[in-house]
Amino acid sequence: MKDCNIFVGLDYHQAAVQVCVVNKEGTVLMNRSCRNDWHAIARVVEPHGRVTRVAIESCSGAADLAEELVATVGWSVDLAHPGYVQRMKGSPDKTDYSDARMLADLERVGYLPRVWLAPQEVRELRRLVRYRQQRVNERRDIKLRIGALLRDLRIRTTVGSRWTIPWLCWLRTTSDLSGHSRWIIDHHLARLQQTIAEVAEVEQRLSNATENDRMVQRLQQFNGIGPVTAWTIRAEIGRFDRFRNGKQLARFCGLSPRNASSGTRVADAGLIKAGNRQLRATLMEAAHRLIRFDRLWGARAAKLLRRGKPKSLVVAAMANRWMRWLFHEMQPHRIAA
Repeated sequence: MKDCNIFVGLDYHQAAVQVCVVNKEGTVLMNRSCRNDWHAIARVVEPHGRVTRVAIESCSGAADLAEELVATVGWSVDLAHPGYVQRMKGSPDKTDYSDARMLADLERVGYLPRVWLAPQEVRELRRLVRYRQQRVNERRDIKLRIGALLRDLRIRTTVGSRWTIPWLCWLRTTSDLSGHSRWIIDHHLARLQQTIAEVAEVEQRLSNATENDRMVQRLQQFNGIGPVTAWTIRAEIGRFDRFRNGKQLARFCGLSPRNASSGTRVADAGLIKAGNRQLRATLMEAAHRLIRFDRLWGARAAKLLRRGKPKSLVVAAMANRWMRWLFHEMQPHRIAA
């Protein structure tokens, strides 16, 4: 091994990884493709010097490779935000060669836009939470298809509210449906029943997985947070102390106003919407519940409404402020207390 410090950029792909090695002066020592395996990557990198830091673009599978390099080789690995890296590159051309070099150079000068490398148990919880949301979305889509078909056939009923047991019993037995329409509805109902069972199964699995999770237990002590909200926050945020302040956390959740200032003109342009969509939607739903059922947060929302603020803006503002407040309440010393 050469006696020099090196920086490594890894452009990840499923079959192969483009590996770029630069020294502290920025000279490219190597830029080649190798097998997607930590043994192969370590074998081609280590002869060039002492690895200072490694950058790998965050994408599907990259976190597992990064964790292997940290645990087995002992490298310091950073996950790079792919969107910010691409914008900083500012070139219409894209090659694995240039992407790997860009990552290595950004790591060398300390300007790499990093994302959090979540531990294995958090990544597993994320997969479970997102799988549940997929099943919930499928359940919603089936209901929409059934409703669209009934509207198309101009069929109405006064047998209870939609999706209640009496209404579903009527839908299964009504003589207003015949031929192909009856066949389609029966298949939709069978798929709906299966999807409902799948949602219940994954929720039970989530409940078992987080049974002894102190963060989930702490979250459910607050007004407006039920099991689904707690699971989503735990999976997508992971740790609250990885943020410097509540403002940074709210921005991560996509709840902060987007700045559109130029010169003397200062303006906001709606929410930044840079975070996980499922997390943001879950927090918006929690804000609706807070406004409705929590006296303190309801009073704050009412004050904004009296000033003429639109309801959607008020809900977003409450979600933003609530997450800033939650940042302080979910620090490790409070959870352990």
